[in-house]
Amino acid sequence: MAGERVLSQEEIDNAFRSLRDKPDKDDLAKRAQTYDFRRPDRIAKDQLRAIHLLHENFARTLASSLSAYLRAYVAVNLVSVEQLSFMEFSQCLPSPSCLVSLGMKPYEGNAVLEINNSVVFPILEMLLGGDARSTIKINREITEIEQSILDGLYRIILNDLHMSWGTVVALDFAIEGRETEPQLLQILAPNEAVVAISMEVRIGDNSGMMNLGVPSIIVKMLRQKFDQQWSVRKTRSTTEEQERMLHLIRPAGLLLDARLQGPTLELEELLELREGDLLSFDFPVNKPIDLLVNNRYRYSGVLASTGRKKAFEIIHLADDVDQGAA
Repeated sequence: MAGERVLSQEEIDNAFRSLRDKPDKDDLAKRAQTYDFRRPDRIAKDQLRAIHLLHENFARTLASSLSAYLRAYVAVNLVSVEQLSFMEFSQCLPSPSCLVSLGMKPYEGNAVLEINNSVVFPILEMLLGGDARSTIKINREITEIEQSILDGLYRIILNDLHMSWGTVVALDFAIEGRETEPQLLQILAPNEAVVAISMEVRIGDNSGMMNLGVPSIIVKMLRQKFDQQWSVRKTRSTTEEQERMLHLIRPAGLLLDARLQGPTLELEELLELREGDLLSFDFPVNKPIDLLVNNRYRYSGVLASTGRKKAFEIIHLADDVDQGAA
């Protein structure tokens, strides 16, 4: 055709070069990540694992505390740790139930603690002198008198919760509200994310769930403290950590045993002993006596008395004695 024009090789190269250098409008779209506005404040999976380990320790401590409080064997097992919206969390709770909102000072915001009626009423029966062996399932709202009886139970739970979280950050949990219907506990927005911790509580033949919901925004604020807690430390322990460990082991019991380390006697010779026989221990009166702690030599001293009771006066520590012998 007369109107056609043949492009030169240079014009063809320039056209392809301009297309190659043109920015791709889809680049930003490819790098974009899906965001669910119904589930804000998502936290990392490694932080969820740290919370899982923390509440495994809480479950073991609570089982021991409740067993001593109720004078019965109590088992507490961590079932799950997951992130849900507050609406999803409240919809999973039974109705009626025993709910309390918890302050978490020094941080603003409230957590939710829920205990199933299948656990609450057997505990009430045991606290009032029963054995909680009844198979009748009670499904009603608890009364004000029953709520006051449960205050002792909540003190134990919140104290163990405080001790468990204390390894990460000092949180003072306190009851700020009570409710029996999950839909009426409006302390968070429906779409606000919470970390839901579910535990099974078993008392004899009775079992039920205890659920704890912690606002995700508070957990996110503690991200750095969680990282410090679960990371490997290469520095020496601080004075505060040593005092905390001393506080934990202070109630431990030790066996003290003061012994005269003398000659031995065979069983056959012991059986042949008769009245009037004399045993030579070859132990001078002024020689120090060894004091063993849990069957390990720790001190050297002499017998003494305090009032009408026998006592042991420590003269040397085991290290001092060993160095003197060397």
